[in-house]
Amino acid sequence: MSTPTTDPTGFQRDPDAGNDAAAAQPADVQILVAGKRRIPAHSSVLSSASPVFESMLERPQKRGGDDCVVIPINGVPYDAVNAFVRLIYSARWAVEETAIGEHGVHLLVLSHVYQVAWLKRTCERALASQLAAEGVVDVLVLARRCDAPWLHLRCMKLIAEDFAAVKRSEAWRFLQENDPFLELDILQAIQDTHSSQKRRRRRRMEQRLYTELGEAMECLQHICTEGCTEVQPSGREAPPRDGGAGCPNPATCRGLQHLIRHLASCDRKKKLNGCPRCKRLWQLLRLHASICDQPEACKVPLCS
Repeated sequence: MSTPTTDPTGFQRDPDAGNDAAAAQPADVQILVAGKRRIPAHSSVLSSASPVFESMLERPQKRGGDDCVVIPINGVPYDAVNAFVRLIYSARWAVEETAIGEHGVHLLVLSHVYQVAWLKRTCERALASQLAAEGVVDVLVLARRCDAPWLHLRCMKLIAEDFAAVKRSEAWRFLQENDPFLELDILQAIQDTHSSQKRRRRRRMEQRLYTELGEAMECLQHICTEGCTEVQPSGREAPPRDGGAGCPNPATCRGLQHLIRHLASCDRKKKLNGCPRCKRLWQLLRLHASICDQPEACKVPLCS
C-alpha cells in the first residue's frame, strides 16, 4: 500500500486518492497572493480542476524563479487562496461544508471566477447553513454577483420570513443608500412571495369549503332518502338506524340532523328575522335544488 505524501500546499494526501503523480513532481506554478507571498502548485492539477487555470496556463506567462509560471490572485487574503488551492488538491467532488470554514465568502468568489463548479456548490451550501438576518443582505449581493441562484433563493426566503430583523441591520441601511434598485427588487420579491402565500391559503380554504359542501350535499341526500339516527324521511315510521351505520360522513351527518331538528322547532319570529342556523339549512336546500339532476321526484324537501 502506498504511503501518504505531502504536496506543496501542505496537504497530507493518500496517493491512491488521485493527483499523486503530479504531487511527486516539482511545482511548476507559483500563485502570487497578497503580501507577495507565493503558493507552489502544479499546472496539471490546476488545469484539471479549472478551465480558467487551463486557459491561463496555455498562454505565455510571466515566469519566476526555477522557471515557474506565476499566476497572481489579487484582492483575496493569503489564507483564503491557500485554502482554495488545498481544496483543489484534495481531489474530491464532495468536500464537507465544515471544511469551508471562515473563508466561505472568498472561496465562493474564487470558485466562481475560476469555474470550480463542485466547490462553488459546496460553498453555497456552507453559506446557506450560516445565514442570519444581520448578514443575509451581504450574502444576497454576493450570490447575485457570483451567479448562485440557489443561494440567492435561500437568502430571499430568509429575508421574507424575518424582514423586520433584516431592516434593522446595517447592511440593509447601506443598501438603501447605495443600491435603491436592488432594494426595490427585494421589496417586490417579498410582496410577490406574500401574495403567492395568500393565494395558496385562499385556494386551500376554497378547496376545504368545496369538500365540506360536497359532504353536506351527500349527507342531505342520505338523510332525506334513507334516514339516519335522529331524522327519517317524511312518512317513514321505521326506527332510526343504530349509530348511523352507512353514513357517508357521520360527523357531518350529525350536524346536519341538528340543523333539521332546529328548523322544525325554531320560533317563527326568529326565522323571519333571519335565524343563522335556519338560514344555513335553507342555503343547503337551495344549493341542492340548483345541482340536483335526478330524473325522478327527489325526496329532498323543496327540491322541485
